Amino acid sequence: MAELSERSGVAVPTIKFYLREQLLASGERTSPNQAAYDESHVDRLRLVRALLDVGGLSVTAVRAVLAAIDNTELPLDWAFGIAQQALPAVLPDEDDAASARAIDDLIAERGWRIDPNNPGRATAARVLSRYESLGLGHLRQTAGEYLRAAEIVAAADLDSVIASPDRSTQVETVVVGTVLGDSLFAGLRRIAQEQRSHTLFDPTGSECEEAQ
Repeated sequence: MAELSERSGVAVPTIKFYLREQLLASGERTSPNQAAYDESHVDRLRLVRALLDVGGLSVTAVRAVLAAIDNTELPLDWAFGIAQQALPAVLPDEDDAASARAIDDLIAERGWRIDPNNPGRATAARVLSRYESLGLGHLRQTAGEYLRAAEIVAAADLDSVIASPDRSTQVETVVVGTVLGDSLFAGLRRIAQEQRSHTLFDPTGSECEEAQ
């Protein structure tokens, strides 16, 4: 285990915790006090850390995601569902009903067939409701453009799944891409916002210099 810790960069107490929580398979027992671990354990440790630290999932959610990855008979659309359900989400609220209808209208305009229980629906509706409560209802106008951007991102997600060499890698791509892709897109959005703000408001950078 000490060698596994050194190779993976994960502390021994953390590895023991993952073993107890069934996030990591036990090594092959070589003696009463020792077990052998291989490269698959190193890979799994790195995956677990990514799901917890970057994806922000709970231990319970990570366990469900790993089970989906390891289930060789799981249909890919089910894998998407498990990954989406693992992500932090909001519950539908009656106060968000009007916003939910607005989201449904946008979905209908694009001719999409979406399950009413898709967790993204409640999350998007909650955001629109919060815009209104903050007196920023004009921000609702961005929802349609966000939906178009989301369609481009979803196409990229699915293209990466199709390009995966085998089914096992496809399932892992579905799950990991869904969980970590949110963080990736959020980071890229912040980068794009800075660039766009320079273009619209201060292409020379003079205002930033004056503010300093």
